[in-house]
Amino acid sequence: MFGRRRGMESAGTAGSSSPSTSATLTLPPTARLLSCRVLDTVHRPLRQAEFEVTDPIGRRIVRGETDPYGGFTAAVPEGEYRLSVTAEGYAPFHGVTIVGDPAQSGTAEIILDAVEPPLLPQPGHWELDPTHSTVGFTARHIGLARIRGRFSTFAGAVRIAERMEDSSMHVIIDAASIDTGVRLRDDHLRSGDFLDAVRHPTVEFYSERFIHRSGSRWTVAGALTLHGVSRSVTLDTEYLGLGTGMEGELRAACRATTELHREDFTLNWQSMLAHGIAAIGSSVEVTLDIQAVRKA
Repeated sequence: MFGRRRGMESAGTAGSSSPSTSATLTLPPTARLLSCRVLDTVHRPLRQAEFEVTDPIGRRIVRGETDPYGGFTAAVPEGEYRLSVTAEGYAPFHGVTIVGDPAQSGTAEIILDAVEPPLLPQPGHWELDPTHSTVGFTARHIGLARIRGRFSTFAGAVRIAERMEDSSMHVIIDAASIDTGVRLRDDHLRSGDFLDAVRHPTVEFYSERFIHRSGSRWTVAGALTLHGVSRSVTLDTEYLGLGTGMEGELRAACRATTELHREDFTLNWQSMLAHGIAAIGSSVEVTLDIQAVRKA
C-alpha cells in the first residue's frame, strides 16, 4: 500500500486468541476504508502521530491523530490518495495508496524512523538578539480578520544550566513599542483602554522551568507580568538548534507559541458591534521567533 511500510496485517483477523470487540459500521455504497497503524522501529505504536490524507491535486480529504494503539481509519471514496504522517522526534512519512484495490486490503503498517534531536546550547549566559528575533501576536477583529502585530523593542537573557531543565530566562518588552502598522490603532493600544503604557511601561516574562517533552519540543513555564498583573504562562517551544553567525558567534534558535486571554490581565475594554459581535476578540495568540547569542 505504501512505499515505506514494513509489513501488513489484515484487519479483524479471525481466530485471534486476544479479547476483542467488534462493531458493524454501515458505509455509503461508494465509501471504502483506509486503515493504517503507525509504529516505531521496534514496532511500538506511536499515539498522537499526525496524519493527513489528500487527493492527487493536493486537496485535503481528512486529517487527525492516531489512537493509543497507533491506528487510524478513514472512510473515503475509491481512488488514489497521498498520505503524510508526522510525529515528534521521527522522520516524516509520505506515501501513495490506491483505496479500493483488492490487492491492497487490510491494515498497513507504517514504520517511522527516529531522528536525533538538535544539539543543546552550551551552559552559560546567552542574550537575545533583537535584530534577529521577533515578538509577535495575532488577535481577531470583529470575529473575521486577524490583526497581526509585534513589539519592536525588547531584551532578554537565558542562563543555560549544566542540566537544561535547570535553566532560566528573563525577557523585558517595551509596551509602547507595540506596532500593528496603523498609527491610530497603535495609539489606542498604548492607551489606558489596553496596555496603559504610561503606568505599565514594560511587559516581563520570567521562567525557571524548562520541561522536556520529546525530541526538540520543550515547555517553558513561567510568570508573565502584563498591565500590572502577573499570571502563569507556558510557552510551547520548538528548539531549532545551533548555528554560527557572520562574525563567528555561536547562536541558538527556537520558536515558541502561547495563547493569552485579555481578561486575565484586566484588559477588559470592549466594544460590541451589531448582533453582539465583539470588535476585538478576547484571546491573543503570541508567537516568538528567537535567536540568542552566547556571551563569554
